Amino acid sequence: MDASSLLEFYRSDRRKLLEFLLSSGLIKEIRTASGSSTTSLSSINLDYISTDYVLQSIQSGGVLDIALATKRYYEESVQPIMVHLQKRELYFLLSNPESVGSPPQRVPPPILTNQANGYRSHPSNLLNRWDYPNVSASGVENGVKSDRTAMHLDTANVLDTPQLGLPYLRTGLLDDDLRESAYEVCLACMVFSGFEIHVIEGRRKEKSTKFLSGLKSRKGKKYLQSQSSERHIELLDTIRMQMQISEAMDAFARRRLTQLASVKAWGQINVPEISLGLLNGTFRSDFASEKSYIQWKHRKAYIVEECFSFANRSEKGTVADLLGKIRNTEEWDSKLSPYERSEILLALRQSVCILSSRPARFGIKGETYYWTASYHLNIRLYEKLLCGLFDILEDGQLMEETDELLNIIKLTWSLLGITQKLHSALYGWVLFKQFTGTEDVTLLDYAILEIRSVLFSEPSEEREDEYMNSLMCSAACGGRDVQLNLVQSICLSISSWCDSKLQDYHLNFSQKPSLFKGVTTMALLVGKCEVDACGNFKSLESDDPGEIASRKVRVYVERSMDAACKMVMHDVYFESDISTHPLAVIATKLRKIAEKEFSVYSPVLREWFPEAGVVASIRLHQFYGERLTPFLKDASSLSEDVRVVLPEASMLEDYLTELYYSACHENGLNLLSGEEFVPYQIGEISRPIILDWIIAQHARIMEWTGRAFDLEQWEPLSHQQKQAASAVEVFRIIEETVDQLFKLRLPLDITHLQALLSIVFHTLDAYLLKVVGQLVDKQNLYPPMPPLTRYKEATFPVIKKKLAECAVLDNEVNKKLHELTTAKLCIRLNTLQYIQKQICVLEEGIRESWASAQHPENRRNCKFSCFWLQSHISGSITCHKCFICLKSMMSIALL
Repeated sequence: MDASSLLEFYRSDRRKLLEFLLSSGLIKEIRTASGSSTTSLSSINLDYISTDYVLQSIQSGGVLDIALATKRYYEESVQPIMVHLQKRELYFLLSNPESVGSPPQRVPPPILTNQANGYRSHPSNLLNRWDYPNVSASGVENGVKSDRTAMHLDTANVLDTPQLGLPYLRTGLLDDDLRESAYEVCLACMVFSGFEIHVIEGRRKEKSTKFLSGLKSRKGKKYLQSQSSERHIELLDTIRMQMQISEAMDAFARRRLTQLASVKAWGQINVPEISLGLLNGTFRSDFASEKSYIQWKHRKAYIVEECFSFANRSEKGTVADLLGKIRNTEEWDSKLSPYERSEILLALRQSVCILSSRPARFGIKGETYYWTASYHLNIRLYEKLLCGLFDILEDGQLMEETDELLNIIKLTWSLLGITQKLHSALYGWVLFKQFTGTEDVTLLDYAILEIRSVLFSEPSEEREDEYMNSLMCSAACGGRDVQLNLVQSICLSISSWCDSKLQDYHLNFSQKPSLFKGVTTMALLVGKCEVDACGNFKSLESDDPGEIASRKVRVYVERSMDAACKMVMHDVYFESDISTHPLAVIATKLRKIAEKEFSVYSPVLREWFPEAGVVASIRLHQFYGERLTPFLKDASSLSEDVRVVLPEASMLEDYLTELYYSACHENGLNLLSGEEFVPYQIGEISRPIILDWIIAQHARIMEWTGRAFDLEQWEPLSHQQKQAASAVEVFRIIEETVDQLFKLRLPLDITHLQALLSIVFHTLDAYLLKVVGQLVDKQNLYPPMPPLTRYKEATFPVIKKKLAECAVLDNEVNKKLHELTTAKLCIRLNTLQYIQKQICVLEEGIRESWASAQHPENRRNCKFSCFWLQSHISGSITCHKCFICLKSMMSIALL
């Protein structure tokens, strides 16, 4: 809900409460401005009654003076804000609340308790003062809210509704008053321009009596242009429905303005004359209710009074007295005769004529004194007319008939003091305000076109420039109020809104990134001006436009990165359940920010600032490095924290480094010598830690290998798998170790790979040695010779044959021979073939894991590393001697 809607709800509730107080019997007497008593609440405008005075009247006896209540209301409206305490003391804020800022609204941080499985107690070097600059000694934290949206709530409420800074309306006219008056001005301009606005009653009856029914009936119909009077009446009806004017009030205004045009010559007219012309001859019977009549009459009086805001004191006093009689319902409608009312209106008309007859300040064609005397009212009325171009049934979309409606609105230029350049500026401003409420990128594109036409239009006449420079507005900048002309105020207000969004674009455009480019374009379009420390408006047109845009975009990137990083720290700090180390969570969140930055925002920002991606990556890298360095100094072993933090930190650094070099390469930039990455030294820290871990794994694997071999019965796993279970277990242990090493996701170098291959080699070598150790020499496999053949055959028959030697086998060899059955020899041979096959599979797995674990800069050397790996594994592990030995034993056993 926007601010204007909230304000209307507040005013409605205020009226209901005052009506309740005045009708509840607590007020015994109500005195009007003339001094008489009344009991009718319809004659009292509750919007301009002081609530404090009403409460004081109840406490002091129950007598309410309407004149004093109204006076107190205006006095309170210009007084500083009062704070009511429990002791019933009133304190005035002598300073400007807007410049001082609102009191802290953020909740204190929760009490941090140590959790067994979490990280609620963060180290001081992780969440330092830079992250939370407003943490007080008492523990009340003033810099962080419970969530990111709430963290920006106070600023968003102000910046989401940009203000123009026009001088305030002294009479307190409401938006409804301005809207109805703007429609009457449009009607008057059409009448005095020669257009027929009278509506035939029969045609009126054919229309639906429901409000906005005309807009609904036009859905889906083709738009046809026509310049006939009938078409003008249709367009005027469209304006009426868009501006939410009832048919009764519209008919009354058309009738009265037509009568006014019949008695006044066509030509120049002004806003106070329109109001006085409508007041003349209007009675209570012209309205459906007394309340609507009183509100209408008060609005006319306030419009006339507002036009005299810059008149001298005597003229203002005279007009105020006359208008006071008009606002006094009892006196105006009951006590004054028609002649006396005519005299009052005539006196007011004469005052208006005296003011109108004063010379114009700049001599522009068609200029009147009211162009500058009541520009704050004229511009507000013109804004209301431009707001009528947005379809209230289509969420603020522009009407199909916008061009034709603009032609009708253009009739009010001479009355309201609007020029072509001023129209473009105001139209762009209204389009932009509508965009801030609807977030429709089409409206933003139209606003950019209008503002660009103002800033880059051809030089206008000197008198017109002087006129536009005289339309002064006030703006708050740098904690002080500065005076700017209307165009400067529009540019500064739009620039402030865009800056507020772009300085944290990761938050403000996370839901609708499609708006990012348009807002950036608008910010750089209107951001060629600034206010210096002295409050003077300074134009940057003389500077290089590219340099200005580059400088602003750099600020956006740096501040948005800082805001996103602080928000990450905030989320981690207030996380209710953290199951891992905060540094790991921060690294993960920062990597997501970097991905969004380089996929969504940097491609847009590079158009104005090619180094946007470089600056963003450096900013994120430096931010995380400041928090990681203390952790690295304490990392001495592969603890659980080191296992969690270092991989995430390494992944973040690799990603940011890759983005940094790619951003430099894509934009043809040299590496920034003063802002290059300072490596986190994760590789240097983790190298000895990983080596210690690998050495520890070596002893464990050898132990498990020996245990698996001792338990081996040399039975096949199944009918399909004939190898031994111990070989499968050995490879499972090896593959598990390899997976654990690469799942550490830490930087690995050739030393780590050599250590890993050494483990593989020694494990398989030890296993094969144990296998060979269970075998016997093949000579021991031959059976002993029978007694008849124990003599050796002699070479010479004459010589006596020698007795053949028969070796006696010891118990150890006999035991081995007993175990070496033919089936078990087959299992051993199948096991060795399984080992040879699995070595190739293991080699391929290590090669792929090694390639994926390499730093992006080192992946080009992956082919060489894989070649080295293949030569070491294939050439060193396969035991050909063992295969030969087993094959020989198998052949003997099968004989």
